[in-house]
Amino acid sequence: MTNLNSLKAIAVFDIDGVIRDVSGSYRRAIADTVEYFTNQAYRPTPIDIDQLKSEGVWNNDWEASQELTYRYFESQGQSRTQIQLDYNSIVAFFQSRYRGTDPNNFTGYICDEPLLLQASYLEALTQANIAWGFFSGATRGSANYILEKRLGLKAPVLIAMEDAPGKPDPTGLFATVEILENGSENLAPVFYVGDTVADMYTVTKARDLHPQRLWVGVGVLPPHVQETAARRDAYAETLRQAGAAVVFSNVQELTPGKIEELLG
Repeated sequence: MTNLNSLKAIAVFDIDGVIRDVSGSYRRAIADTVEYFTNQAYRPTPIDIDQLKSEGVWNNDWEASQELTYRYFESQGQSRTQIQLDYNSIVAFFQSRYRGTDPNNFTGYICDEPLLLQASYLEALTQANIAWGFFSGATRGSANYILEKRLGLKAPVLIAMEDAPGKPDPTGLFATVEILENGSENLAPVFYVGDTVADMYTVTKARDLHPQRLWVGVGVLPPHVQETAARRDAYAETLRQAGAAVVFSNVQELTPGKIEELLG
């Protein structure tokens, strides 16, 4: 258990692209959904999806799927008012691919997500008096599946989609920090670790609203952008421009020693 009186820092982690590789699951489900709702006319590439997410407001993958579908039809000369897109149908189709069609068990793409972090890494943070938790735009069911069933964590601190407004609104980050502090008033520095522009914007907004605390944005490169050096470097630069103080190729590079170094 972390000693709250000697808390060195708080590390809050996004989940998708940081804790688990979602290139073959969430992003595949986005592509499937857009392809379905454009009647097989358009399947967005990983770069298409990254470009949308670089706008910083499409953290919700259901909304991202809808937006990409709208933009395709607009590129064909149709206005949004002409297109009969039902958001609930988009969500249902997306979930049928990502979670699967069994209402009681996950059977979809979620089952095959590679882990990007080991539980021993989190234990090392605890030993160094660094409190940790999770703030993610994923649904609670999906997030708990990866944290509890796959990683073996016991009731980790988690603020999920159902618990707070979507990023870049920092409400969920504040809620996560409040739980981790558990009444402590020493205003430990907060590191928020994410893989998207929206994650970095969340840190910037947190800093604007609570400037009395140190907020550090830590960028992590999701696996799908590391296939070529040019793409990796471009994505890292995008995260830095959005506010990342440092960018890593894997979350576990944010070691207790690196945290102390960043605190300088």
